[in-house]
Amino acid sequence: MATEEDITKSLLIESQIWITEDINDDQVVEELEKEYSFDEDFIDEEEVLPHKNRPRVVVIGRPNVGKSTLVNRLIGRREAVVQDTPGVTRDRIQYDAEWSGKHFILIDTGGWSSEKTGLLPKISEQVQIAIDQADLILFIVDAQVGLTEDDEAVVKLIRRNSVPVILVANKVDGIEAEAQIGNLWSLGLGEPFPVSALHGRGSGDLLELVVSRMPDESRIQDQLKGPTKVALIGRPNVGKSSLLNKLTKSNRSVVSEIAGTTVDPVDEIVMINDEAWNFIDTAGIRRRVRESSGYEYYASLRTQAALERAEIALLILESSENITDQDRKLINLVTEAGRALVLVFNKWDLLDEDRREMLEKEIDLDLHNVRWAPRVNLSALTGWHVDRLSTALHTAYAGWSTRIATSKLNQFIKEFIAANPHPVRGGKQSKILFATQIGQKPPAFALFTTGMIDESYTRFIERRLREEYGFLGSPIHIKVKIRERRKR
Repeated sequence: MATEEDITKSLLIESQIWITEDINDDQVVEELEKEYSFDEDFIDEEEVLPHKNRPRVVVIGRPNVGKSTLVNRLIGRREAVVQDTPGVTRDRIQYDAEWSGKHFILIDTGGWSSEKTGLLPKISEQVQIAIDQADLILFIVDAQVGLTEDDEAVVKLIRRNSVPVILVANKVDGIEAEAQIGNLWSLGLGEPFPVSALHGRGSGDLLELVVSRMPDESRIQDQLKGPTKVALIGRPNVGKSSLLNKLTKSNRSVVSEIAGTTVDPVDEIVMINDEAWNFIDTAGIRRRVRESSGYEYYASLRTQAALERAEIALLILESSENITDQDRKLINLVTEAGRALVLVFNKWDLLDEDRREMLEKEIDLDLHNVRWAPRVNLSALTGWHVDRLSTALHTAYAGWSTRIATSKLNQFIKEFIAANPHPVRGGKQSKILFATQIGQKPPAFALFTTGMIDESYTRFIERRLREEYGFLGSPIHIKVKIRERRKR
C-alpha cells in the first residue's frame, strides 16, 4: 500500500503548488485534504499488480463436469467459455478473483480432449500441470453421473502430492440430490462439498471455504532465489533447445531436473560471460503432446508455469518467418505476468545485409507495442552473438527493477502536463494532482486525478516515461485513481 510518505515532494498541479524540501508530509496531506477526499489507504496495490504473490486456485476434473460454469460463477462474471462438447480449447485460462477482501487467481483447466491419445494420459498431464501451478485444487465431479474410472485416476495422482484439495460435487440441485453424494467419501479427499454451478447453489459457501484453505501468498514466490531466473519460451521449432544446448554444452555449471514428471519445466544453470543464469526450459515437454488437440492450450499452461517462477522471459523468434498470432499471445502472457522481456531472433546469420536492414524495420512495425524490449540477433546453432544475451538480460532486469524518486516523478509530470494538457471532455478538464511509484518488478505507478484520464493520454505518459527513464525490457503498469472534491 502507498502511504503518506509516498507523496512527499509531490505536485498539486491544480493549485500550482510545487511541494519542495521545505514542506513536510503533514503539510502535504493537509493541503490535499482541504480540497479532496482521500481514503485511509491511498491505493490498493492489488489493483495495479493483479498477479503479484496471489495464491493460485486450480479447477480440475474430467470433461463436461461443469468446470467452466463453476469458474464463471466463482469469479462473478461470464468469461470462461462454456460448451457441452468436451475438448473446447480456450486461450485465456486464468482469471482474477476476490472474496471477502482476499484476492487470488482462479485457473480453469478445461480445454483438453481425450479423443486422440486416450483419456488417462491426458488426465495425468492435466493434473500434473495443475499441481505445478496450484496452491489449492478444486476437484470437480459430476454428482448426477457419480464416480467414474477417470475420476479415480485423477485421485490417484492427487494423492501423490501435498497440494491441498477441496472435493466439489457439482450438479447438486436439491436436498434429494445432496443425499446421493455419500459415495464420494470413498475417494479419500474428505467431505464432498455440494454445489450447483448452473443455478449458483452453494457458490458463496464454497468461496468462503476456498479463502479459508488457500495460503496468503503463492508458494512459487519462495523459489525466486539464487541466480536470476530466465524463462525460455517460444513456438515449436524456433531454436529453444538449440540455444540451450549451445549454452550448456560449452558452459555448463550445474544441470538439474525439477523433481516431478515429464511435464515439469527443466532448470539449467548456465554461465554466460562468467555469470550464472537459471534458465527454465519448456521445450522438451512441448514436443511430447504436439499431436494432441489441446496442444496450444497446454503450451500456454506450461509457459505460464515457467513465467510464474521467472524474472525475465527470453522469447525466441524465427528470423525467416513472419511474426505470428502465437508469438503475440506469448508476448501478452509475459506482459500480463509482469515479467521483463528480451526478444531473440534466431538464425539471423543466414540473412544477407539488405534483408537484415529491412527486417529490423518490419519488426519495429509488427512489434511496435514492445519496442521497449531489448533484441538480440543470433544463431543458436553456431553460437554467433550468443554472448550478447548477457547484456540484454542485464538491461531488461535493470529496467524491471527501476524506481523513480517521488520528487523527480512529479517534476516530470508537471513538465509533461505543461506541454501536453489533458483534453477537455464534456466541458471539464481532468487534472493530475500528484503521482507516486507504488511498485517495481515491474514498475507500477499511481496517478491521483480529479477525473477520468483518456487511455491514449495514459499511453502517452508511459511513452514519455520510457523516453525519460528507460525502463528497457520491462512492462509498466499505470493506475488512475480519481479523487472527488470535498463538498463545501
